[in-house]
Amino acid sequence: MVAAALAVVLVAGAGTWFLVSDSGDDPKKPVAGPSNDPKAPSGSPTVDKGDGSGDGREVDSDLNAGRKPGEAKVAWLQKNDVDLPRSGAAVEGPWFTKDLVVKAMYRGVSGYSVTDGKKKWNLELPADVCAAPNSATADGKLVLGVKDGTTDRSDCSVLQMIDLNTGKAGWKKSVKKNGTWDFLSDIGLAISGDTVTVGRTSNSNAYRVSDGKELFGNPEGNCKPFAFAGGAKLIAAASCRTDDVKNPQHQVQELDPVTGKAKWTYQPARGWEVSKVYSVSPLVVRFDNEAKKQYGIAALTESGKLRSQLSPAKGTKLTVDCGGSFAIFGEKLEGCSGVAADANTFYIGTEDDSSGTARTNKVIAFDLNTGKPKWEAPAPAERVLKPLGMEGGNVL
Repeated sequence: MVAAALAVVLVAGAGTWFLVSDSGDDPKKPVAGPSNDPKAPSGSPTVDKGDGSGDGREVDSDLNAGRKPGEAKVAWLQKNDVDLPRSGAAVEGPWFTKDLVVKAMYRGVSGYSVTDGKKKWNLELPADVCAAPNSATADGKLVLGVKDGTTDRSDCSVLQMIDLNTGKAGWKKSVKKNGTWDFLSDIGLAISGDTVTVGRTSNSNAYRVSDGKELFGNPEGNCKPFAFAGGAKLIAAASCRTDDVKNPQHQVQELDPVTGKAKWTYQPARGWEVSKVYSVSPLVVRFDNEAKKQYGIAALTESGKLRSQLSPAKGTKLTVDCGGSFAIFGEKLEGCSGVAADANTFYIGTEDDSSGTARTNKVIAFDLNTGKPKWEAPAPAERVLKPLGMEGGNVL
């Protein structure tokens, strides 16, 4: 039920990084603690390769001082040293290569050693990072969205490819504006295979990550993809023109990442909008109905048929953290935390129970074939459980 060893980097607020490593005592109980601590990069994309001696700094207190036998150790702490604007900036990532962990924030991207936390490279960008995919390619290539200027009127319309292994900037191009209303919404990026998609309201494009070649754009027809989720498959949310904007018609599609053609299409009932993709494989999707103030979580089969709909017990309130995927007038399908899935089970936490004296909750495992709960795992007193992912057949 609870996973074995866990080694992961966490971002706490605007920028403290923890690496949690296996203690070697008992691999069942990973633990880490948050902190917060917020020079401004400038100019065009250039690489500071570093010498491996920077910013793997010591901390004032021993973060492992309260560690109990069997609990994981904090291997290193990396503090944010970016001078941010008063309004702050989102932290994008992390992304992992064989020996690096990479984050993007404000006008820069940095790679750190997984072993000791020392900065290995820093790539400065000419404007704000405004969009990022959930994952990079298998060989460590990433495409970020960068604003086309530094004013309040700047659009998130520039794509910048980066090699995460070296910190070097690759191709760069502007997404062509498709009509007067294009780029009035935020964009969402997703990577599947060697394809990066750019989704926004009523428009979409796709490019080859390796060389920047445009692969496909908006398809013909009444229904247009506006948001994507990547990874093992390329999943699209499409909106169809209707005679009543208050009664929308959406679709879920699996696309060929090279041609953009739909392999299958699932169409929910009118009024239900595609909200989030919690898992691509197996495919678990959240649908919202604004008019009814309701939502539903459904699992789809490999061929796009309805597999099941989650049926929590009456009064159970499920919760997922999608705060990092907020988009104005647009949608980012991927990037939610607090969920996990394997072939036949979906794991999700409940809202905190504040009825007692101590804040606590539980994790529920749902059978994806029936939609019914399989088991529940209550959190210890004064603790809150949150699924992080799967490892070796266990849920973390």
